[in-house]
Amino acid sequence: MASCKDTPKKVDSTTTVAKTTIDSTKITENEAEKEQEKDAFELTEENAIDYFFNYEKTLKENKVRITTKFGSFTVELFDNVPYHRANFIYLTKKGYFNDTQFHRVVKNFIIQGGNSDDKKTAEKRSKIGRYLLPPDTRKGHKHHRGTISMPSSEMDNPHKLASPFEFFIVVTDPGSYHLDDNYTPFGRVIDGMDVVDKINNVPVEKGDWPMRNVYIQKAEVIE
Repeated sequence: MASCKDTPKKVDSTTTVAKTTIDSTKITENEAEKEQEKDAFELTEENAIDYFFNYEKTLKENKVRITTKFGSFTVELFDNVPYHRANFIYLTKKGYFNDTQFHRVVKNFIIQGGNSDDKKTAEKRSKIGRYLLPPDTRKGHKHHRGTISMPSSEMDNPHKLASPFEFFIVVTDPGSYHLDDNYTPFGRVIDGMDVVDKINNVPVEKGDWPMRNVYIQKAEVIE
């Protein structure tokens, strides 16, 4: 910095500006490297639980709005199902659910979302990582109408480990209580259940896949 008494020489001023530019560039490069490191992080079977345990402690939000061509509905997540809540918010903030589909629609039972046959969905999963979530079924939550829950990852899965990228919403009135103790309810629809019903009423093909794709246009965390 220049002295209060002396007028700085031209060469000194140029030198100072040059140093400032270099430092600024270094800062920008460091920030870019940090962002790359953050993007390069992958969840695995070994680190997912510890990661979500700590991630959940930082969360203040507990609502997610999901928008489709039929309209939007809002889900409120339960505080006492920490891993599933943290996972759902994490994936929402990562933009994972955007452009995925409600790929399974079982009449008067459930709508299931979070998957797609689009290549970019598989690419997003690959970047986020490969992991499962343990069931958390003893918190007193039931599969009432409007409950959001997680399916197990595959048929041969005796421990009912949850597929973290997918979810289903119960449309049965008053509920589908035979699912209790097998799957983990982690939230409920608090607004827009009529939109969920519209999705449940779309024509489906063999395997309960909608005849016309029902995309999640946007999923966003809200206050």
